[in-house]
Amino acid sequence: MSGVLESHLRARRDAGRALLVPYVTGGLAGWADAIRAAAAHGADAIEVGIPFSDPVMDGPVIQAASERALEAGATPVSILDELRGIDAGVPVAVMCYYNTVHSMGHERFAARLASSGVSAAIVPDLSLEEVAPWAIAADGAGVETVMLVAPTSPDERLATIAARSRGFLYTVGLLGVTGERDELASTAVALASRAKRATDLPVLVGVGVSNAAQAAEAVGVADGVVQGASVVRRLMEHGPDAVGEYVAEVRAAIDAAGHPARG
Repeated sequence: MSGVLESHLRARRDAGRALLVPYVTGGLAGWADAIRAAAAHGADAIEVGIPFSDPVMDGPVIQAASERALEAGATPVSILDELRGIDAGVPVAVMCYYNTVHSMGHERFAARLASSGVSAAIVPDLSLEEVAPWAIAADGAGVETVMLVAPTSPDERLATIAARSRGFLYTVGLLGVTGERDELASTAVALASRAKRATDLPVLVGVGVSNAAQAAEAVGVADGVVQGASVVRRLMEHGPDAVGEYVAEVRAAIDAAGHPARG
């Protein structure tokens, strides 16, 4: 049985809608209002990052956002407590590193996510071979574990990862850290195409989808996009209203693009 996030994204995809999932760093000034603004302007779900001192997947923008949030006193508990009071109207997934999960304990962390209204978790440094203890605890709490696939994943491994993934399949558009780039990597399109052949889960491209035009290009193949650095930079520089304006711009672009991935 599909969880809240997967059911929500599947229904929207199957209705012909391209999916848009902005990322917001939890604990950053204005983050709660940024979540509300993103949801109000067309986000289909929100990814909330739990700041960590050694974010191996994140580039300069999200590293800086994490440092600001940590300096302001943000903790996993404070972020989850605040999330409980944010009714975005769309599902929320958290992105965190395994150290955060491990330090709280699998069952306790999963229960804490569920009680905070979080539908899913993305743990990018937890490989397929290591994910089972966490994923089983998460399944038991009704929290969907979103798995990631990289351009280097062979087809057989890609299919195995997709079978373990819940919510959606996160295709990492390029090898490297998060951040804004001048163009969408060719690897992003190729990987999304392979993933679509391997699974019926919603397939979203993240890492390196840097603006509205690149998002529109990505949804020509994938079911949707995750956008992080471009969202977080606007939040840090201009505040929550700028996040809403940007999400509206991307929403318009992907709606206008036409979606051969969904016929």
